[in-house]
Amino acid sequence: MIELLKAAFLGIVEGVTEWLPISSTGHMILVDEFIKLNASAAFMEMFFVVIQLGAIMAVVLLYFHKLNPFSPKKSSLEKKETMRIWYKVIVGVIPAAVLGLLYDDWLNEHFYNYQTVAITLIIYGVLFIVIENRNKFRTPKVNSFVELSYLTAFAIGIFQVLSLIPGTSRSGSTILGAIIMGTSRHIAAEYSFFLSIPVMFGASALKLVKFGFSFTGMEIAVLLTGMVVAFVVSVLAIKFLLGYIKNNDFKAFGWYRIV
Repeated sequence: MIELLKAAFLGIVEGVTEWLPISSTGHMILVDEFIKLNASAAFMEMFFVVIQLGAIMAVVLLYFHKLNPFSPKKSSLEKKETMRIWYKVIVGVIPAAVLGLLYDDWLNEHFYNYQTVAITLIIYGVLFIVIENRNKFRTPKVNSFVELSYLTAFAIGIFQVLSLIPGTSRSGSTILGAIIMGTSRHIAAEYSFFLSIPVMFGASALKLVKFGFSFTGMEIAVLLTGMVVAFVVSVLAIKFLLGYIKNNDFKAFGWYRIV
């Protein structure tokens, strides 16, 4: 029972931090220093990634209509626009997918520790404050997915590569990159959400294959508990973020990262 409560708490941490630009993996590593699950190192390495499946299902739920190119409620033009969104997502995913496959083990060995997390939290916190101050009086050039070019999508994907280092934040790196490339905060956040779908499914599949699918009953219970809680909390976190950035910038998250 205690282990399930720990998994639920980690699910809350994942659900909140996955979508806010403050690094979910970084927070999970830091929290794990204090709340230790009674599990092997191999299981924990897999758990920290696969728990994100719960979070990603929140995006699938909230944006199912927008991202479904086969919806009978959409016109032919709307279906084509939806497919273009997916093409731009694929373009943005390529850099991180390639480098992640090549260097996954090396990154785990050298950077999965709280020292790296502490450093990257501060560095990108400062960057958020600097970039938002620079853009304070600038008008975004990209305010819709129609205006988002494939070149800009690829450039944002390059920024996502930075998130392979724990503490950077996948959403943080893509949102920061999108803002630098001239998108509005709303488009930056939504494109970051959409990029997460193939990235998280791919990363989770990779970890599950490496783990070998050899779960004990308790490990299955712990993983499912974390995923379900992460899903519920993610729905709330995404709605909060989209409402918050209507009238605010990302500097508060920058200060939080530094603190």
